[in-house]
Amino acid sequence: MENLFELIRDELQAKRDDDGCHADDLTPIQERFAALHESGDYAALEELYQELVTIQPREPRPHEPSDLEGIRAARAAGPRIYDVDLPDDVLYNKVLGGLLGRAAGCALGKPVEGWKRADIEAYLRVFGEEDLTDYVPWADSVPEGVPRVSPWQRKACRGEIRFMPRDDDMDYTVLGLHILQHSGLDFTTHDMANLWLSTLPYHCTYTAERVAYRNLILGKWPPATSTYRNPYREWIGAQIRADGFGYACPGRPELAAELAWRDASLSHVKNGIYGEMWMAAAIATAFVTDDIYEVIETATSEIPKESRFAAMVRNMLGWREEYPDWKTCWERVNQEYGHLNWVHTINNAALVVLGLLYGEKDFGRTICIAVQGGWDTDCNGASAGSILGVMLGAQALPEKWVGVLNDTLETAVFGYNYPKFSDLARVGAKLGRQVIDRTRG
Repeated sequence: MENLFELIRDELQAKRDDDGCHADDLTPIQERFAALHESGDYAALEELYQELVTIQPREPRPHEPSDLEGIRAARAAGPRIYDVDLPDDVLYNKVLGGLLGRAAGCALGKPVEGWKRADIEAYLRVFGEEDLTDYVPWADSVPEGVPRVSPWQRKACRGEIRFMPRDDDMDYTVLGLHILQHSGLDFTTHDMANLWLSTLPYHCTYTAERVAYRNLILGKWPPATSTYRNPYREWIGAQIRADGFGYACPGRPELAAELAWRDASLSHVKNGIYGEMWMAAAIATAFVTDDIYEVIETATSEIPKESRFAAMVRNMLGWREEYPDWKTCWERVNQEYGHLNWVHTINNAALVVLGLLYGEKDFGRTICIAVQGGWDTDCNGASAGSILGVMLGAQALPEKWVGVLNDTLETAVFGYNYPKFSDLARVGAKLGRQVIDRTRG
């Protein structure tokens, strides 16, 4: 019963935020839903949900296809492939940098996941700190009105980290490398679905991924897994699954985006897909340039130019010129995108871009800005850290951030019992070398 309540509640938000349905068309549903929530009439709730999913927007949204051919037809011009001349040791150093950077950013954001920026800053003031400059401190107690870090997240706090604690943001990176290692570049969305079923515990999935997993159990296959009873179809879940595909495609943003599309299509549509494509392409580009703007713009050229995601990136680039400091820019981001769910793709991707633009290639500053902005903090720190980690390479990452990880990752993925980041990086570097050789002009 409660799941149906959540389904209707979240579908109402998706209809408004993503499908662009008019408030007047949704209000009668909302009023009936409120009444039915009290009655507990399951049959009436089911009927209401079926009515809700048929509501269409009065005016068409931007052109946002979900199929790869349609996405490519709607792209802007961009460099689809770069000349790559990276020795094996440099390639390994960059893949390892991406993995460690992702883990550090994820661990930084993990204790405050779901918090608003104001809550994070209120917590920091308890310790006499104004901004994030290190991992989040742990407190046994805090003053009334200040949020407290969950005891479950203590192992991701300053002074408590012994390895990268298990997080779905890292599980999917392992899965991406795994499928490329064992199924090759020609893997399909169906292959990824089977990999989930055989290696990923259901209870370690969330929102769109859990819905897609449920749909697989019900006997549905892509693309139905991404659309059937899935109000989370444009949330952040796919964006956090991109990294393995980016690591395996040095200087190949188009290929990285295609691999990410195959993965994202299992659970997402439209901007949910674009988030993963953008992230994979950004990582692939970071292997070959240290220009943050080039990374951002190249990645954006792999998604539909009229999409809401691409419009967000253009806004961020413009606001960077307008606002001299990140906090003022954050206010503009919050004004424009703060109404979206805290785990939506677009608002969180904006914070990743915020960190990249204002971090100015300083690793710690970049991930701290991405996290301090709030919302899905572990995802945003991880994504910003991954891109910059590849760009800088592991040897350039500060010991303060990566030394505490002790080259060890805790995962929920079957067959990966505390793998070493260095071993995963060797897999990624080998895949990257194979892709370079296979796609060389």
